[in-house]
Amino acid sequence: MSSYTIVDETVLEKLRAVCGAENVKADEKTLKAFSHDKVAEEKYAHRPDVAVFPGSTEEVAAIMKLANELRLPVTPRGGGSGLSGGAVPVAGGIVLSLERMNRIIEIDTDNLFAVVEPGVITKELDGELKKHNLFFAGYPMSEEICHLAGNVAENAGGGRAVKYGVTGRYVLGLEVVTPEGLTLNLGGKRVKDVTGYNLISLFTGSEGTLGVFTKLYIKLLPRPKHRLALFGFLPTPLTLNKVLPALLADPEVQPSSIEFMDSLCIESVKQTAPKSDVEITPGGAILVEVDGPTLAQIEAELQRVEQILTAHGVSGIRKAESEDHLEEVWKVRKQVPWALMRIAPHQSLEDISVPVSTIPAMLDEIRDVSSRYDVPIPCFGHAGDGNLHATPLKPEAMSVEVWLETLPKLLSELYVKAAGLGGTISGEHGIGHKRSSYMKLVLGDAERDIMRRIKRAIDPNNIMNPGKILVDED
Repeated sequence: MSSYTIVDETVLEKLRAVCGAENVKADEKTLKAFSHDKVAEEKYAHRPDVAVFPGSTEEVAAIMKLANELRLPVTPRGGGSGLSGGAVPVAGGIVLSLERMNRIIEIDTDNLFAVVEPGVITKELDGELKKHNLFFAGYPMSEEICHLAGNVAENAGGGRAVKYGVTGRYVLGLEVVTPEGLTLNLGGKRVKDVTGYNLISLFTGSEGTLGVFTKLYIKLLPRPKHRLALFGFLPTPLTLNKVLPALLADPEVQPSSIEFMDSLCIESVKQTAPKSDVEITPGGAILVEVDGPTLAQIEAELQRVEQILTAHGVSGIRKAESEDHLEEVWKVRKQVPWALMRIAPHQSLEDISVPVSTIPAMLDEIRDVSSRYDVPIPCFGHAGDGNLHATPLKPEAMSVEVWLETLPKLLSELYVKAAGLGGTISGEHGIGHKRSSYMKLVLGDAERDIMRRIKRAIDPNNIMNPGKILVDED
């Protein structure tokens, strides 16, 4: 990694001059808090030298210009809810926290747009949009804590992506500060725009390696008035091979969510929430949600979903026919990652994405790898769009040292298996520095070289979130 300037008192004074002494922090508590995201393993953590909290685009631009001149690494940070180490300052330097820039600037009900600052929490925006019967359809499942700029930086997905797609579909305008301190204004409230290269798509999903988002233009949709769901138990994971195409191709049904949890995931929920009445079955469980403008329409859809599930042997079907009951049905699915974290502090929450039709084959590959390495790999995720969260857990009897030696080999095999089925190593969590060394398993030399050239063109001094996506030695 490139050599950078050390953050000393002179640098701190320059930063204080930009955004005020109270917004430049280098105390131990703050630096520790900003040394990690939600990745569990301590080896992925790294402390910054200073945390800076700008309050405006002008302050962000001044910080970036200063950092570029002095060769200081800068890591943008939202809510810290990431699962790839993307907001971890692996080169030290500055963590640029955007939490002060948290205004909802405008909800434009005529054009169906929200204009927001980067630090707005996704759930808070949803609360305001609800007042106007609107919603942002690209939200991830960490909506209570994640920031909108983080969603855009990761091009995050979520539980309803099978119908509505991921974040990038709804990002039609960005204000971006480049590593050299230039402010770009891209797109806006225009639904159609093919004026030159699509720079919005380039920055969306770039994980903070190309610039800092300071304003977002989010396309909104009318809020579905009604939501209903079914939760049932699969006789075998292979049942997905028939259930998924039947649900996705049926002209009478358009599911907003199709979620899967295997038996190990359900068992973890039972261990951590003993009062849960969810059953443990060999095939795991499936959750299907529908939404729409009229109750009659989605009741008919739900009836058709139930017919499809029943025809393929899904048992113990529960209906969620009210908002409160809906939350109860979703509760089991939402508890899974937290339950796995509680039963196994050493783990690796993965984000494999494969063609939907290959999910049963990928589950077979996961079980094979699990058996050969003698490591449990519970699996859950967004079955409707092929996004599986396979999660290797350190066995209790395995030492941490052996675990850290075993995990890279295990992950390499999983990733190669996914690639062989037409898949890749991340569908929504991003690469960060957790998966950067595995990029060569799924992208060729030419593709990785183009990415490096884009990075060098926009960030010639490599100060913008260095060490992410592509490793220097790759």
